[in-house]
Amino acid sequence: MWWADIKAAIGQRINVEGLMFSVSVITKNRNWVMPHLSVKDIRYIDWAALKSKGYEGVVFDKDNTLTVPYSLSLWGPISESVESCKAVFGSNVAVFSNSAGLEEYDPDGRKARALEFVIGIRVIRHKVKKPAGSAEEIEKHFGCDSSKLIMVGDRPFTDIVYGNRNGFLTILTAPLSLSGEPFIVRQVRKIELALVNSWSKKGLKPANQRLLPDALDCVKELPPM
Repeated sequence: MWWADIKAAIGQRINVEGLMFSVSVITKNRNWVMPHLSVKDIRYIDWAALKSKGYEGVVFDKDNTLTVPYSLSLWGPISESVESCKAVFGSNVAVFSNSAGLEEYDPDGRKARALEFVIGIRVIRHKVKKPAGSAEEIEKHFGCDSSKLIMVGDRPFTDIVYGNRNGFLTILTAPLSLSGEPFIVRQVRKIELALVNSWSKKGLKPANQRLLPDALDCVKELPPM
């Protein structure tokens, strides 16, 4: 168990699969890294509007999307949006994370069960670290094609690349907190966002989504504080 914890700590800092896919993205598949929608956090997502467009389920990353890094608890300000998402999509809400539920780093499912207990959302067990791997495990969990699912995460070269490769609607959020992230992760994040912003300014777009031609239809404004 202690060895799995050490491997997980190292693996979250150095994602070999992510580095390999980064080369492919930069040289051949730049549109993989472009999200269909970018928001500050999930409070800006209109879940009911997405459901009305035909989407059947939502897949969240964990760290810096739902929780601050390495925490089990939801980040307080987004709790209401999470409950709204669950009210709209019912049981068709899940977490797909490289820190909980990944067989290599969580072989006995201990981390996945702990997260499920705290946030009340199922964690999908999987064998391959994002952005590699197919959508097979997620499609089996939801019982529908990935084109009817939404991938929400904070890392362009991990969550968004995985989602776009596999046909999801992809939504990029800003990280909830940088203070708990390792130095190398913060530096890689800066490079990722710089590339995304540069390519976006040059007009690069993600692959079209049949159910949602204009993702801005599903963005809502927060009420004034």
